[in-house]
Amino acid sequence: MATYTPKNILITGAAGFIASHVANRLVRTYPEYKIVVLDKLDYCSNLKNLNPSRSSPNFKFVKGDIASADLVNYLLITESIDTIMHFAAQTHVDNSFGNSFEFTKNNIYGTHVLLEACKVTGQVRRFIHVSTDEVYGETDEDAVVGNHEASQLLPTNPYSATKAGAEMLVMAYGRSYGLPVITTRGNNVYGPNQFPEKLIPKFILLAMSGKDLPIHGDGSNVRSYLYCEDVAEAFEVILHKGEVGHVYNVGTKRERRVIDVANDIAKLFSVDTEKRIQFVENRPFNDQRYFLDDQKLKNLGWSERTKWEDGLKKTMDWYINNPDWWGDVSGALLPHPRMLMMPGGMERSVDVPDKSDSGSTLSNGHTHQAEMAVPVAAVAESGDSSKKTPYKFLIYGRTGWIGGLLGKLCEKQGILFEYGKGRLEDRSQILADINAVKPTHVFNAAGVTGRPNVDWCESHKTETIRTNVAGTLNLADVCQDSGILMINFATGCIFEYDAAHPEGSGIGYTEEDKPNFTGSFYSKTKAMVEELLKEYDNVCTLRVRMPISSDLNNPRNFITKISRYNKVVNIPNSMSILDELLPISIEMAKRNLKGIYNFTNPGVVSHNEILEMYKKYIDPEYKWANFTLEEQAKVIVAPRSNNEMDASKLKKEFPELLPIKESLIKYVFGPNRKN
Repeated sequence: MATYTPKNILITGAAGFIASHVANRLVRTYPEYKIVVLDKLDYCSNLKNLNPSRSSPNFKFVKGDIASADLVNYLLITESIDTIMHFAAQTHVDNSFGNSFEFTKNNIYGTHVLLEACKVTGQVRRFIHVSTDEVYGETDEDAVVGNHEASQLLPTNPYSATKAGAEMLVMAYGRSYGLPVITTRGNNVYGPNQFPEKLIPKFILLAMSGKDLPIHGDGSNVRSYLYCEDVAEAFEVILHKGEVGHVYNVGTKRERRVIDVANDIAKLFSVDTEKRIQFVENRPFNDQRYFLDDQKLKNLGWSERTKWEDGLKKTMDWYINNPDWWGDVSGALLPHPRMLMMPGGMERSVDVPDKSDSGSTLSNGHTHQAEMAVPVAAVAESGDSSKKTPYKFLIYGRTGWIGGLLGKLCEKQGILFEYGKGRLEDRSQILADINAVKPTHVFNAAGVTGRPNVDWCESHKTETIRTNVAGTLNLADVCQDSGILMINFATGCIFEYDAAHPEGSGIGYTEEDKPNFTGSFYSKTKAMVEELLKEYDNVCTLRVRMPISSDLNNPRNFITKISRYNKVVNIPNSMSILDELLPISIEMAKRNLKGIYNFTNPGVVSHNEILEMYKKYIDPEYKWANFTLEEQAKVIVAPRSNNEMDASKLKKEFPELLPIKESLIKYVFGPNRKN
């Protein structure tokens, strides 16, 4: 592995939190490097953060703005800068909602000025651009693998949008002009010197003064936290070992809910959490979870060193010993601060009035994607008693396809429901959900299917077992102890055509048949857990196959998938039309049905038959080609299940259930018809 050795490094934003730790580390560790730091000393910067370096001969501080092209060009030339580590940015999400233009100016325009200066001078050999995990957008709550460096960027707030925009400029200058760029995307960082608009220092200072800890929404949002010195080491590794043109996630697998962070800090100060935690109105949009795959950086030799408990204690001790480091920060300690940058470098803080009752956190705590919003108490608050039902559902798999659709159906039917916040692998978290929600029924739509497909499970077997087997059994066991029926969404991809069930014979697998497909590890885990669930008399298992819905833009929709492939196999299969079947699953819960059901429409349909319908109803110009199973095997890791399932048991319970081809026309192609 080639190692890069810089000579003269420019670090932007170095009087800020993360960059100051990086600058101090490099000044201390590499006396042969000249470290020039540039900072305009905004409200969240402090020259005292650089005290450990200010007397060092290899350190130089320059006060200035990265948006000044003349200054940047002058520094690059006069200081013979060969390396830039670009940290300078507006970073507080709350501020971006109230002052978004300032974020565009600093984060996008400032980055553009730096890139253009690099292009003009032609002397920079490394440009390390510091971005954020927030550019990926919200991670599925049930995801067991984090966003990797090639994942799609889906920012959800003005701050992350400007960081994503800056990344696009960095990438473009790398490709168009050959600039030697590297991008990093990091989880949350905490530690000494951090301006207290951020969660952990804010909570510490509030706890120190005996004040309430304000939590946005219900505190279920999950974040990953890295200690500042571990992050500084990560940048040291990326500086010397990172490859030009690459992106590196700087993350941790250890996640914590905001409410848990508040509890941990309260315990350090011996504060009564029930009295001191205050639930306030949520942000306009507050991503539920960010989760990174940091394996690429680990391959360079970096690893997280500091335990959460140790890092939190160090941080608390620092703020206790330095209570006046930032001066008057009362504005930053408000529940919803807005640091409004004014001309001349002045700032003022305003607080957005808290419109919610601080004691009420259930109904409107989540304000995520509109189609996934779950105003739990909306029905009860509406005053329409005719819509009240005796049911209350607890649904796991909130960010999943089926879980999201179930929530919509509950809203439509006026059924009270909440999404589970706990991880299925953690029994204590499930118990907490059950005790808090007190559901009449539990729906498990969580599970690992793999991204982009089940091939992922072949190389992530322990993660697949943890959720699909251990997690599902955990939930079933807790539900049984609580006397609650669990509706478990399983799969029919545990069978394959054989001599007793030949393709085209019309002989389908029944609920009593033993699984015979072991081609994929995903299917193995689902067959395994289904067999074990038979020992629980409180479970209704629904075997879904190749799910289809009327949403033809959903990438998980079977029709969407095959319509985007260059080639497809052509094999008849049983399939599940969710628009028809998911309302039936709710009715099954109401009837307290138990046991196993083949949750598919009667009959089979082939790939070509579906694509013929697609061509007829959606796109008359659509064309496709077929290939054989042998040809398919060359481009996939794990074999795929193909089978016909006998849906007569479900049909007997619900006689109105349509055959697969009729259901496709009624629920999918008919409503989407363009021809």
